[in-house]
Amino acid sequence: MISHLRQQGILVHGIWALLFLSAIAAAFEGRWSLTFVALATLALALAPLFLASRLDITLPLPFVVAMTIFMVASVFMGEAFDFYERVWWWDIALHGSSAIGFGLLGFVFVLMMFEGDRFAAPPWAMCVMAFGLAVTVGTCWEIFEFAMDQWFGLNMQKSGLMDTMGDLIVDVIGAAFASWLGYVYLRAKDRSFWTWPIDRFVALNKRLFRKHR
Repeated sequence: MISHLRQQGILVHGIWALLFLSAIAAAFEGRWSLTFVALATLALALAPLFLASRLDITLPLPFVVAMTIFMVASVFMGEAFDFYERVWWWDIALHGSSAIGFGLLGFVFVLMMFEGDRFAAPPWAMCVMAFGLAVTVGTCWEIFEFAMDQWFGLNMQKSGLMDTMGDLIVDVIGAAFASWLGYVYLRAKDRSFWTWPIDRFVALNKRLFRKHR
């Protein structure tokens, strides 16, 4: 785990440090809710690295950067500083980017099950599985928001049905885009701008893709 943390770039280390310092400053000022949010954001940002270390998987640096920025934008800025209300497109952008991210992760996971053999199943079938995973994650998050609002009196759904349906529509669009990237990867003979996230992950974890061609 320590080696995984050290391998991250200056930007990621800087964001972690700012979150930790924000938690300390908020604690000194008695702003316990902000302290909790800052520490929770830091924990969520570190969680994928911990999981990757346990599974012996190497995460590409751009993914770690994107994931860290997403956690800060979603939990820290979105909840603590109310960006969801202040910026009308904040929630849309986060849901869209998360759907693309989970779609790509879903595709890589499916490809990993076939040990990198892009001909083990029809391209459309592999992409449908990735699409289903991304939409499922988005749906589970909406159920979580509903449960938090009902059980603890929060306002995570904002405008209720319209917010939920809007988020699900954005999730579907983002998942479809990620699935399309997976399809391009399966059909492409050479690396391209569109497939570099998948290419990079496969290159860093060759042992998991022994049948890659």
